[in-house]
Amino acid sequence: MRLLALTYGTEGDTRPLVMLCHGLIAAGHDVMLLADGGTLGSAKAMGVRHAALEGDIHDEVVALVSRGNGVAAASTGLARMALQHVAGWMRQADAAAEGCDAILTGGLAAFVGMSVGERRGLPVIGAGMIPLTPTRAFRSPFLPPGRSPGWLNRASYGLVNGLIWRQFRGPINAARQHAGQPPRRSLWTGLPMLYGISPQLLAPPLDWPADHVVCGQWSAPAAPWQPSAELQAFLDAGPPPVYLGFGSMTGFDRERVLPALLSALAPRRVLLFPGWVGVPDMALPDTVFVIGPTPHEALLPRCALAIHHGGSGTTHSACRAGIPSMVMPFAADQFFWADRLQRLGVAPAPLSPKRLQPQALADALAFAEQAATRARAAALGAAMANEDGVACGVAAIERWLSPTSPPPTQ
Repeated sequence: MRLLALTYGTEGDTRPLVMLCHGLIAAGHDVMLLADGGTLGSAKAMGVRHAALEGDIHDEVVALVSRGNGVAAASTGLARMALQHVAGWMRQADAAAEGCDAILTGGLAAFVGMSVGERRGLPVIGAGMIPLTPTRAFRSPFLPPGRSPGWLNRASYGLVNGLIWRQFRGPINAARQHAGQPPRRSLWTGLPMLYGISPQLLAPPLDWPADHVVCGQWSAPAAPWQPSAELQAFLDAGPPPVYLGFGSMTGFDRERVLPALLSALAPRRVLLFPGWVGVPDMALPDTVFVIGPTPHEALLPRCALAIHHGGSGTTHSACRAGIPSMVMPFAADQFFWADRLQRLGVAPAPLSPKRLQPQALADALAFAEQAATRARAAALGAAMANEDGVACGVAAIERWLSPTSPPPTQ
């Protein structure tokens, strides 16, 4: 089969889809991936054919975070992004879909992929790392975590998904009109959905459709990884370090947050991944080693604890490594994953970048380092070790797109 995969987001959106594409290629399929240019390094490394969508997700995230992490602020940012890019994404995706048998779509480009599939009469399969399917089991991950009646949980998806659709509807319909398509007045329904989520972290709700599949993490296949000589020397020089990194997050006070965390961690050894926010303006002790982008699958099993922002990818990698987490969520679904880890007993209550009192950090560290917490994290990692999310996703795609199977509906 020839497939087009389409997403727009940060590294945490693109990298898992790259792994799914790599699995499809290994199974004999021809796959083309469109995503933000700055997140395509893993596609190049894995030999996945790719091209960059217009836009710069770094600038988009900076603009979004500057508006705050509330639903209204995010809505304003999404509207701006849609107005800027949807027409270009539609042209790029439509050209790339020529000769394809199906489209995999997710992230902020999901509606574009659905429209292109509709225009070309192609089956469309959703792909994501965040639960978007309505359920009574829990509320939309884009709302603050908490307990609600089942009917209200389910209704929350209509609220959030509808809000996102309203921001994209105008630009989507303008692009559709340009392509000779009628306007779309409501969200698509009935599409099959693949989630690169571990069932150990999120058991499939009983009220989800059968073709909404929780595959397991879409992670890189096992491969030798050789740290630099300097990193290897640091790893060999003492006990397993703490991983500290917030990935693609920005917009917070680096000069307050990172020094407070490093002070609380002393004298523990720390691997600091500055990510987009950069290194704080301070003299780092010898117990802190600064690293660049490093494969979590290989690095985190060598660590004792991971302090991170709660993105789906880092959350899964820390859990799969069998180590506890301390989560400082900043936006979107990160609060959802922080809450899941707390409920599983492998992380303390979420940290706040606005409240970094020494005693609160000490208490969080004490919980993360308890023998019982470490044991729960190790058991979770062992359970996740048997998952092959990529194989599950490839099998589902092949099953749904088989000539003898009914085509996925739109």
